Amino acid sequence: MQVSREKAKFNKRPASAISRPLDRRESLERGFSTAVIAFHESIAARLGLSAAEWKCLGVLQAGAMTAGSLAELSGFSTGGITAIVDRLERAKLVRREPNPGDRRSILIRPLRLASVERKVAPVFESLRKAMTEVADSFTSEQLAAIQDYFARAIQVLRVETGKLRSKN
Repeated sequence: MQVSREKAKFNKRPASAISRPLDRRESLERGFSTAVIAFHESIAARLGLSAAEWKCLGVLQAGAMTAGSLAELSGFSTGGITAIVDRLERAKLVRREPNPGDRRSILIRPLRLASVERKVAPVFESLRKAMTEVADSFTSEQLAAIQDYFARAIQVLRVETGKLRSKN
């Protein structure tokens, strides 16, 4: 469903005011979230991993880091990270090694990332092509509005996640 150019460009009312009833927007947001989770679950299963392990492996693409950093960046608890790293280590996808900057901690170093990338590259290439087709159906103004919405939604999710973590 395309947003009309006029609505995207000129309507200054908040989206909540123009998208009554809210259940349609909320339904789409939930559907999008579920589709993203299912997509990543399927990739993880193809690799013989859980979605949590796949997510952490993605975070580790930035390079070796402490378990605490991995927990913070992935959103998992430090206890949860220990179990995830144990499984990734058994799968020979990470290695624990001493942290030269702090003898009290260890670094989690990713292994075989190129091999994993080769396995998932066709899946992401297919997704990229399909999403490009979707994006090509919108005007540049509409795409700007969509990108702005996603950027703001990501910030809201980060803030709300922070609130949840601080209550634990």
